[in-house]
Amino acid sequence: MNQAMWISKTGLDAQQTRMSTLSNNLANVNTTAFKKGRASFEDLIYQNIRQPGAQAAQNNELPTGLMVGVGVRTVATEKIFTQGNHIQTDNSLDVAIQGRGFFEILTPDGNVAYTRDGSFQLNSEGQVVMSNGYPLQPGIFVPEGTKSISISEDGIVSATVAGEEDAPVEIGNIQLADFVNPAGLEPLGQNLYAETAASGAPQQGNPGQDGLGRLMQGALESSNVNIAEELVNMIETQRAYEINSKSISSSDQMMQYLNNNL
Repeated sequence: MNQAMWISKTGLDAQQTRMSTLSNNLANVNTTAFKKGRASFEDLIYQNIRQPGAQAAQNNELPTGLMVGVGVRTVATEKIFTQGNHIQTDNSLDVAIQGRGFFEILTPDGNVAYTRDGSFQLNSEGQVVMSNGYPLQPGIFVPEGTKSISISEDGIVSATVAGEEDAPVEIGNIQLADFVNPAGLEPLGQNLYAETAASGAPQQGNPGQDGLGRLMQGALESSNVNIAEELVNMIETQRAYEINSKSISSSDQMMQYLNNNL
């Protein structure tokens, strides 16, 4: 394959990956606590035709070299964990995190996953769960006959139960987990993330302590996707894709000219 065509082909692949990432961001603009992704690229290895500093003559050395690049590749699609806006819902089981940290969730396979999505509900046993039914960890059970639920900034969950003189009873404590490198977490879908070697081990603690964020009851964190920014990036990606496509077309025309005139 013509070298210029191959280089442009790698450019098309890279821009297609970026477009897919941007499309996923826009598709999840209303997903609770969604964190936008960003595609990162690096140039491929260079063909070293002439080394900088090589001897041009006995007493002369070349100030620059001759190296030809062979394209680009995608090296990462990282998540950007900037804070999303808070939306007031006035639902007592909706909880937003202001600052760092993740809720711990028990998955059906017995592993612990992590989320920023605090739109919790109750299952048939009164246990606090995500909308997909996965329970919050450590488990919190709301007693039958509960009239109201209160969640403090530091994670203490209290319930007012009918027939108990309306005195709030502490029924559990919400803990948060944090990671040295949240961008190293593996996205699982369903607003969940999994620990990896890159993220480091989870560091559990109470909200508001050791750098962890505080909780806000009756609110949810929105997606951190900026629609205007994503649309600008999408236009930029489209233009880059068109330029790489044009480069392939131009290389093909040059090859046809050479074949017809040599």
